[in-house]
Amino acid sequence: MTSKEYNLAVDEYSDNIFRFALKHLRNEMSAKDIVQETFTKVWVKHEEVRYEKVKSYLFTTAYHAIVDWVKKEKRSGDMQDAYEQSSTPTIEFSLQEVLQSALERLPEIQKTVVLLRDYEGYNYTEIAEITDLSESQVKVYIFRARKALKTYIKRLDIVI
Repeated sequence: MTSKEYNLAVDEYSDNIFRFALKHLRNEMSAKDIVQETFTKVWVKHEEVRYEKVKSYLFTTAYHAIVDWVKKEKRSGDMQDAYEQSSTPTIEFSLQEVLQSALERLPEIQKTVVLLRDYEGYNYTEIAEITDLSESQVKVYIFRARKALKTYIKRLDIVI
């Protein structure tokens, strides 16, 4: 990939990667760091990456960076997260907040495949390539995630 193609990839995909990271991390600064790290890694290997495959390569790299970030945060025991978990829960009324809350309850891999499919519009083959899963595994994870989301939202409907 040439530097011109790299710059095109930055212009074309940086916002998508930021949204993807933000949905996972719920922290704007960390999402920006993931975008920066992703494009840095791609630049280091820009001679090996074909421009036709750059979208998949970028999201795969971002996905792995997010997984690493989540693991690191779990080990560090972030005090802010501990405070938020101990505080009194509030009832959320906006649909976007309810969906975000439901997404947070999903296992990481289910959350990833749902975000890639429903928010970013990738097909099953592309998601399988990004996450190193088989296409049938992707379909199963999406099915289970959607079922869990539906159950969670129905439960909230009863409470409200």
